[in-house]
Parts: sequence; structure tokens; C-alpha cells
Amino acid sequence: MRSNASSYQRLTTEAGSSAITWFPSAYECLRDLAARRFDSEAPGHTLQPTALLHDAYIRLAESGYNDLQDKTHFFAMAAKVLRDILVDHARRKKAAKRGGHWQRLTLTGIGQRPSPDPIDILSLDEALRGLADTHARSAHIVELKYFGGLTNPEIATYLNISIGTVKLDWRFARAWLKHKMGPTQT
Repeated sequence: MRSNASSYQRLTTEAGSSAITWFPSAYECLRDLAARRFDSEAPGHTLQPTALLHDAYIRLAESGYNDLQDKTHFFAMAAKVLRDILVDHARRKKAAKRGGHWQRLTLTGIGQRPSPDPIDILSLDEALRGLADTHARSAHIVELKYFGGLTNPEIATYLNISIGTVKLDWRFARAWLKHKMGPTQT
């Protein structure tokens, strides 16, 4: 897998032209983001990174991406789409009529070190909605950073705020989310 940095650089050079020309190369960046999202998920997740990527790519293409200003705007949109897809999938999975309360048990990974506790995407979404009610910018920073993979300087540029403000809001949001979700979820 290529590094996300090289994908970002290619998008940066192509972003001077119309979105139609650089949008296809965004596929690689989205693939990297989708794969990273699953690093924090429980093993046996029923949505695979490729399916997440394809769904996100289609939704972004259907959204009329000709109005994109630059790659940062693209990744801000991608962050929102990835969040929506993951939340929708988690809701469908938890639906009682489909046995969403059942736990999948497999024999893979027996004897291996346990991975860190996965983040419950529904709890995160609920907590982010609560945070957005009182601190919308902090919630947006979490979305851009966690779901969109943007760096502090990219977020600062996109939101037209200082990097220091991004860092301050990020620390606040993490503390707020830790309080709402519990220490193992943040």
C-alpha cells in the first residue's frame, strides 16, 4: 500500500486543475483512509475496507464534486461520507431483527495478543452529535481528523483557524469524548 502522504501530494499537484481530472486519483487516498478506519475496528467486521471505499467513492461522485475548492475540501467531504457510511452500517448491524445483538466468534487470532479495544462507532457518533450541539468546531475537527485523516495544518487551513486553535479544540474534544464515552473508547 502506498503512503497517504504521496497520495496527498499527487492530489495537491492535480488540484489546480478541475476536480474531474484529479478526482480519480483520490481513490488511492480513500483506500488508505478506509484501511486505517478498520485498524481500530473489532476483528470480523462485516464491512470491508474495499466496500467502504467503493461506497464512499460513489457517494462522493454522485454529490456533484465539481464544486470542490481543493483537496482539503474533498477530504472534509470524504470524512463526512465515511462517517455516515460507518454509522449506517453499525445501525443496520445492531438491528435486532437481523440478530445485531449476537457476537461473532471465530477461531482466528487465538493465542495472539489482543488488539486495543475497538471504538464503538455508534457511541462515537452519538457523542459527536452531543459535542456538536455545544462545540460544533471541536466536533468538526474530530470528524476531519478521525474520519478524514487530515493533519492539523490541513484542518487549520480548511477551517481558517490557527494550528494552535486546532490543537486546543482537539484536546478539548478528546477530553469531552472520553468523559462521555469512557476512557477505553477514545
